Amino acid sequence: MKVISLGFRTDLMLRAMAGSVLYDRPDHLVVRTPANPAFRWGNFVLLDRPPGPGDGRRREALFHAEFPGAAYLALGVDGTDGDTGDAAELARLGVTAEVSTVLTAARPAPPGRPLPAGAEVRPLAGDEDWARAAELRAAMDGPEPTAEHRQFVERRVAEPRRLCEAGHGTWFGAFVGGRMRAGAGIFADGGGTARYQNVETHPGFRGRGLASHLVHLAGRRALDEGARALVIVADPDYHAIRIYRALGFTDTERQVQLTRLPGE
Repeated sequence: MKVISLGFRTDLMLRAMAGSVLYDRPDHLVVRTPANPAFRWGNFVLLDRPPGPGDGRRREALFHAEFPGAAYLALGVDGTDGDTGDAAELARLGVTAEVSTVLTAARPAPPGRPLPAGAEVRPLAGDEDWARAAELRAAMDGPEPTAEHRQFVERRVAEPRRLCEAGHGTWFGAFVGGRMRAGAGIFADGGGTARYQNVETHPGFRGRGLASHLVHLAGRRALDEGARALVIVADPDYHAIRIYRALGFTDTERQVQLTRLPGE
């Protein structure tokens, strides 16, 4: 299956570098991440087209044949225009359609304001920095994560650390008072395209320009290391997309993910 979506092509690039296993079928791709089986978008099926009339149940059965123990449903839809498929089929499946914006830039513009006084932006290095990254990730998900969720977060942070230490990219942190208050990663496989991951800012430190400086610095690092194009995927209704556009990123395509969570 030839994937045309830039969003999914860079997703698959990341998954391959992280050790996921990709199975190419005639009309879909199967992505498995044995190291993190709870990660939905590391264990999903990418369809070659949106579900059409009468097609939804077949696509659901296909997913469960590949992931018989999964309590969720995760179907990516290849394409560039944000077509989610037949509305009646999506309703029968009980899925939520998430349409993200894929933005690109040849070079990020500099942030519009200086880094706040007392803030430091730098690549992560060593156990303490990565522990601070895990703390930030947990804070983004809520004040009292369960033990199961903490384990999930640790696995999610361990993966980009392995990628960074293998030379596939860099994870940057914005530190204030010794605590990591924002973070962003960028990765590439040498093919000329670099993909941002997990641009996030602690809720108590938003609006200070930390993310802008991280995105700019990460992009410059990737270009210095040989990338020719930068890709970032964003929620079109979330405030962060304005940051990317202000840094010179432009909307290129739309990416579709269909999800049904356990119990839905």
